Amino acid sequence: MNEIQNLQPQCIWKNFYALTQVPRPSGHLEKIQQFLLDFGKQAGVEAFKDNAGNIIFRKPASPGMENRKGVILQAHMDMVPQKTPESKHNFETDPIEPWIDGEWVKAKGTTLGADNGLGVAAIMAIMEDKTLVHGPLNALITADEETGMFGANDLDDETLEGDILLNLDSEHWGKFVIGSAGGIDVTATLGFKDEETNPDDAAVRVTLKGLRGGHSGLEIHEGRGNANKMMARFLRDVIEIDDARLVSWHGGNMRNAIPFKAEVVLTLPKRLVGAIKQVADDWRNDFIDEYKGIESGIEFFVEEVELPARQLPVEIQDNLVSAILACHDGVLRMIPAYPNVVETSSNLAIIDIEDGLATLKILARSSRSDMKMYIVDMLEACFNMAGMKVETSGSYGGWDPDPDSEILNLLLKEYKELFGEDGIIQVDHAGLECSVILEKYPLLDVVSLGPTMKSPHTTTERALIATVEPFWQLLKNTLADIPEK
Repeated sequence: MNEIQNLQPQCIWKNFYALTQVPRPSGHLEKIQQFLLDFGKQAGVEAFKDNAGNIIFRKPASPGMENRKGVILQAHMDMVPQKTPESKHNFETDPIEPWIDGEWVKAKGTTLGADNGLGVAAIMAIMEDKTLVHGPLNALITADEETGMFGANDLDDETLEGDILLNLDSEHWGKFVIGSAGGIDVTATLGFKDEETNPDDAAVRVTLKGLRGGHSGLEIHEGRGNANKMMARFLRDVIEIDDARLVSWHGGNMRNAIPFKAEVVLTLPKRLVGAIKQVADDWRNDFIDEYKGIESGIEFFVEEVELPARQLPVEIQDNLVSAILACHDGVLRMIPAYPNVVETSSNLAIIDIEDGLATLKILARSSRSDMKMYIVDMLEACFNMAGMKVETSGSYGGWDPDPDSEILNLLLKEYKELFGEDGIIQVDHAGLECSVILEKYPLLDVVSLGPTMKSPHTTTERALIATVEPFWQLLKNTLADIPEK
């Protein structure tokens, strides 16, 4: 795996490899924070941790560049912790195992952490390189972006010094992002008193897995299967026809990832165990046909398990399944002015129902604040009809595009000179920290860019090796040509 460090440009890949060896799942960042502070000291730049857990570097201008506009380089330190069912990986203690598969860098059995490790690695390369030509530099490496942009939200409005923000958290080389969607977390809960199971019944565990999952912003428009919504369709069927009763439901584990797996435990009369297995087979065949060309690894099966002591009351069960079935999931609307870009969507990300408590978590996104609140109202109305309490949190605004941005035009000029083709201007449906940072530093000129990555937030996450070298070249040239103040 050390061969990763020999890829070009080595200054980025060696730092990226070092990052993979430091555990950094969202919510557990103590080790990576100390690693970055130690790195800053070794690189000879100012480095400190703020009250929000962000790491800030400051590097003075190279000789003769003191009068240039200040640039803030920005990425996030945390990664999404997803692993394959057979993986024994512990994200809080174990290093990631990157490997080269042809033109891609991947990870063995887990997410790779190129989102946003490659951005952090590029910042590290800039901080330690004494030969680069640049004006005054700040670097902001934020904490817990993946779980709610907490580091950016809690950033002090007097910490950063600069005129330009280069966010290094985009995933399509050659595309320059100048706008992104806002988002809000919606949580619906319901407490209930469960009841005893019938001792003459049997119990089964129903598992749906093998879906692609994916990023709930970047890939929500692709029509990938949502394990929670698919499971709801099956449950409605077996509850109505086969007298099945719900004991528990666990689906999804990340608010910003399309759920690729769901498991439920049901009770039912023993004589119907064979029938429910046949129903599952029929649904599996239906799902395979419905998602042909999109999903290729769907598994859906029933196993007999020990009879639990408690189950949901019929009315609670029926209301919850109906609400989940009715809950909007996926794209709601495209941007009228940009019909190929998603404007508003929601992702039914997490369902946990067991032991007297039901919790559903949805991430709603929109580039319009009024549409963001509209979809929140839709979701709240849906879950209120099931008697659930609905709360919102982690709201962040959208980032309005500025096609006349000075740094955008400089990047496009440098890109054309280096590679002989025009760069592409893009507005993303994914949430970027740019919008949050702009609320605190509204005068910043902002663009987001990065090398190509595929399937972030999944175990098939991969980085395209050939795009990292030109990304590095563009960064170097742009920093050298930043205009004067």
